Amino acid sequence: MRKKIVAGNWKMNTLPAEGVELAKSVVAGRGEVCSCVNFIVCPPFTHISEVVKALEGSDIAVGAQDCATEAKGAYTGEVAAQMIAALGCKYVILGHSERRQYYGETSETLNKKMAQAYANGLTPIYCVGENLDEREAGEHFNVVKAQIEEVVYNLTEEQFANLVIAYEPVWAIGTGKTATAEQAQEIHAYIRKVLADKFGAAAEECAILYGGSCKPSNAAEIFAKEDVDGGLIGGAALKAEDFLAIGKGF
Repeated sequence: MRKKIVAGNWKMNTLPAEGVELAKSVVAGRGEVCSCVNFIVCPPFTHISEVVKALEGSDIAVGAQDCATEAKGAYTGEVAAQMIAALGCKYVILGHSERRQYYGETSETLNKKMAQAYANGLTPIYCVGENLDEREAGEHFNVVKAQIEEVVYNLTEEQFANLVIAYEPVWAIGTGKTATAEQAQEIHAYIRKVLADKFGAAAEECAILYGGSCKPSNAAEIFAKEDVDGGLIGGAALKAEDFLAIGKGF
């Protein structure tokens, strides 16, 4: 059975002390949500160490929001995968639409980051998705397929078995728009088919998360769909009550 995952991407929000309090609040309410749900929180780099400490003894995992393409060296401002792994991270978000859009990340860049993640025992949460123009032009299937073929198809079977995919309808991030549950299922099923074309039956075990304005009011409807295995949560992850309520959507 595929994992049920609710991952919180805090983005560039909260100060370290606020992040610790948020993490503690999630722990405090964790018992109200089915133990079948795997919670992950992804704070800014500056908070990771303290958030890991705040979550000690719980089953809530910590991820980073990005990692460098290189292992070490003269790369001012970069944070290596081995550094975040050393702090206790188990996951790393790669290819988020904001990284692609604002920082020009390409498939070439992401192949290097994926390699660093796997070399350091991290599970990538690899993001794919189309923008509004691409959706309206009917290109969303082609866009997502290319993002998978150019990066995920380069993984070994062993690496693929340790991967989470997050589908982001970029047009629904921070806009208040949300893909319907039917739209989410349609593209998630397509993603699984594209994965199956390369990895066969193993695609059935890959968790695919929905990442577009998921909130307590729509989580249950979206998560009820066959190929939706959870959510990559943005704004709603900044309030423990909302984040936990999304977990109750299963």
